[in-house]
Amino acid sequence: MSAVRTPVLAGNWKLFKTGSEGAEFVAALGRRLGRIQGVDVVVAPSFTALYQVAQVAVEHGIGVASQDVYWEEQGAFTGEVAPRMIKDTGAGWVIIGHSERRQFFGETNDGVARKVRAVLHAKLRPILCVGELEEQRVAGETEQVLKTQVEAGLSMVEATNMSSLALAYEPVWAIGTGRTATPQQAQEACAFIRELVVEKLGTNAAATVRILYGGSVKPDNAAELMSQDDIDGGLVGGASLEVESFAGIIEQSRATRT
Repeated sequence: MSAVRTPVLAGNWKLFKTGSEGAEFVAALGRRLGRIQGVDVVVAPSFTALYQVAQVAVEHGIGVASQDVYWEEQGAFTGEVAPRMIKDTGAGWVIIGHSERRQFFGETNDGVARKVRAVLHAKLRPILCVGELEEQRVAGETEQVLKTQVEAGLSMVEATNMSSLALAYEPVWAIGTGRTATPQQAQEACAFIRELVVEKLGTNAAATVRILYGGSVKPDNAAELMSQDDIDGGLVGGASLEVESFAGIIEQSRATRT
C-alpha cells in the first residue's frame, strides 16, 4: 500500500532518567543530530520528567510522549494522570497499551480503547501498542492476538483520526531480550496490522496510519527493519537510553527514506 508516511522513532525510557537527566539527554541528542528533519523523533520519560524534558526538547524539534494516561479528565482517581495534564506539560504523544502495562499492571483491551479515545479527544497523538507473547507465537496465535488487540484498541476511533495515531507492533518475546524478529517476521506482522485497519476503517485510514516495530531495535538492525514496506519507524527501548545508539537508529532509519 503506497503512501508517503514520515517515520516515527520513539524512545521509551521506561523507569529510567530523572527530569534533569532527560533534559541533558535531549540537549545532547539535539547537538548530535542538529535540527531534525524527515523523521519524527519522540522520547517518553516518566510522568515526573515530562515538563522538564519538554522544555528542552522543543528547541531541537524533538517530541515528548507520556508512557501512560488515564481516560477520565478529572475525579477521585488517586495516582492517575489525565490527558489534559499531560498536554499541559508540553508533551504531544502518549504510549498506550504497552506490553509491560498489559503484563504487569492489568491493562485490558477495554481500558486501552478508552485511553485512545481520551487522548485523541485531547488533541494528543496515541502510540497504540499491540503484540504477542512467545507462547502465543509458538502456538500459531499471533494473528488472532493482533486482531483482537487492534480491533479493540481502535473500537472508539474514527477513520479521520488515523493520521494522528501510530500503531506499534511489539513482539513481547523480543522486548529487552536482545532477540529481534527477522525483518520478514516484522514486515508480515505490520502488513497484517495494516490489513486489519483496512477492514475496520478503510483503505485511506490504513494508508495514512504509521506502524512502528518495537523489539530490540538497535543501530545495526534499524536500516533493514525500517526499509520494510509496512514499517514506518520504531518504538525503541534500551537503545534509546544512550545518545549515540539512539542517534544511530535515527540516522539509519532516516537514510532508508532518502
